[in-house]
Amino acid sequence: MAAGTDPVATAATAAAVRRLCDRLGIPGPIDVHTHFMPERVLAKVWDYFDAVGPLTGVEWPIAYRHEEAERVALLRRFGVRAFTSMVYPHKPAMAAWLNSWAADFAARTPDCLHTATFFPEEGADRYVRRALEAGARVFKAHVQVGGYDPNDPLLDPVWGLLAEAGTPIVVHCGSGPAPGKHTGPEPVARLLARHPRLPLVVAHMGLPEYEEFLALAETHPAVRLDTTMAFTDFADRLGGDFPPGALARLADLGDRVLLGTDFPNIPYPYEHQLAALERLGLGDPWLRAVCHDNAARLFGLD
Repeated sequence: MAAGTDPVATAATAAAVRRLCDRLGIPGPIDVHTHFMPERVLAKVWDYFDAVGPLTGVEWPIAYRHEEAERVALLRRFGVRAFTSMVYPHKPAMAAWLNSWAADFAARTPDCLHTATFFPEEGADRYVRRALEAGARVFKAHVQVGGYDPNDPLLDPVWGLLAEAGTPIVVHCGSGPAPGKHTGPEPVARLLARHPRLPLVVAHMGLPEYEEFLALAETHPAVRLDTTMAFTDFADRLGGDFPPGALARLADLGDRVLLGTDFPNIPYPYEHQLAALERLGLGDPWLRAVCHDNAARLFGLD
């Protein structure tokens, strides 16, 4: 039985998260990388993960394959204080519609940080501005799925708007679990050379190019990293082992690392991401900052 359908497993996950939060002295995790999107779009995402085994050699069962209301209830039962609705388009004329859906979801889900997205297309700056005016607090860019260069001239006004607003953008730009035409650190380095104040949050710690994305964060104070799937047993099976020699650098960036999980699209129980971070041995102050304090400060949730 999958982790998300077994009531005993659900109770065990909730208890494990609560024990960790009680020890750290935080009210609950803040998860900056969770996926809520229109049901038919999410079904297509799940179809992708169902088929990804032959591509990666590793099966990817969805642990929390539930209807929307039950997924929200699960995060609340796990004690998650705030989360996101990471939406992303794979073609033109899709982002504005996703933003409308996400705005409605945030309005009816007060613990969701209002999330928006964009695509390199005419008018992207206009709907991004509308999303900001409507209260969007975080954006998602998926370079791999979208198949676009983040340096596309159509995105220049978008990056300028977001840099000026100081609104974080969670960007999937690493080459894992499968590389794309424009993934990897080099396109992001060129983007940051033009927009050095851009508050990017590198999803998955940049898996598997961890050290290169650590270097970008070290060079650009506005850049952050999210932990999504990094350090888990599953990431190791995908070839995403974090280099042990880079742990000291990760510790030094402790104020700019944010908890992300990829819920519900994970093939293991929710608490495994937290346990994977804990076993790094970087100490409770680092773990407290990553699981709660950094995101609370970034999004004004204190």
